[in-house]
Amino acid sequence: MRLLVVAAPLAGHLTALLPLAAAVRAAGHDVVIATGDTALGVDSGGVETHDVTPGLRFGRVGAAVSLRHPRAVWAEMTGRGGEEFARHLFGALNRRMADPLVALVRRLRPDLVVHEPWAPAGALAAAAAGVQSVLLENGIFDGEWAARTASRALDGELPTPAAVVTVRPPSLGASPDHLPMRPATGWSGTADLPGGLGVPGPRPRLLVSRSTVPGPGTGDPTRAVVAAAEGLDADVVLVRPVTEVAAGPLPPNVTTTGWIPLDAALPAATAIVHHGGAGTTLGSLAAGRPQLLVPGIGDRRGNAEAVAAVGAGLAVPVRAISTAVLARLLADPALKAAAERVAVEIAAMPAPEALVDPLLALV
Repeated sequence: MRLLVVAAPLAGHLTALLPLAAAVRAAGHDVVIATGDTALGVDSGGVETHDVTPGLRFGRVGAAVSLRHPRAVWAEMTGRGGEEFARHLFGALNRRMADPLVALVRRLRPDLVVHEPWAPAGALAAAAAGVQSVLLENGIFDGEWAARTASRALDGELPTPAAVVTVRPPSLGASPDHLPMRPATGWSGTADLPGGLGVPGPRPRLLVSRSTVPGPGTGDPTRAVVAAAEGLDADVVLVRPVTEVAAGPLPPNVTTTGWIPLDAALPAATAIVHHGGAGTTLGSLAAGRPQLLVPGIGDRRGNAEAVAAVGAGLAVPVRAISTAVLARLLADPALKAAAERVAVEIAAMPAPEALVDPLLALV
């Protein structure tokens, strides 16, 4: 089998697909990736990767869409955006992907195309070549809704996927009609974990992470955590802080690090504060660690509200992050118990390797 994996041109969108791609490749099949921009810098484990958005820069596309649709941007920033801004933004990205993807599918002749929700151009390219497509969810939102939303700017009717693979645990809305798969966690890279972060410390350890997506509304909680950290009885580790924050001054209980595999660092941490992105949200749930999510643009508000609704974390805007809030995140037994319950659900989900045979059955 030859599998084509299609992701929107954003690093976090590709990393969610890599475990399944690696499992298919390990089973002896050919795997090819189609994506662009920041996703091209992701460590794919040596999988052949094609740029289907040559010259595209996400920040420029986002800026152009924002200038054309200022009301949609304002609604998105205030948490009232619905699907409008996502439709404009990912519609623009998929229009850039559409023709190169059709050409790539016709040239490579894959047996199956797997795409993430915000890359429905992959499904349309597959249909144009008479190839089946599979939708692989990459968050805790409804992937079929996202694919329909992003496809509205494209020509052609979005085909019904041959299968939908969900990474949502049951308590967060997984459909019984979908194929479950344990979600990707952490970062796909091979960076070493700095000394000490792989084992628990003498005090509670709080990780702080931010988005890989450039632009306004990223919901970076780093500065707010630094301001609240001095009175906190915990060690705070800032992951990839912006240069201005890393340069200090920082409280004595705050340290910084660059890229790290979060899936390796989370088990030894007590909790995490982050921007609310799908990858970090699912990774923290899989590790059974309480999390503070900043309700922000895109799916981040929904992620924050969903985690808070099951009791596994706190949805707190940046301006409301305080020493007391961080202390509760680190010490509240109810948050810890709820996070651990979700982690048990995720651990019971099939590993990516278990999806290889069901995919083969579709060819």
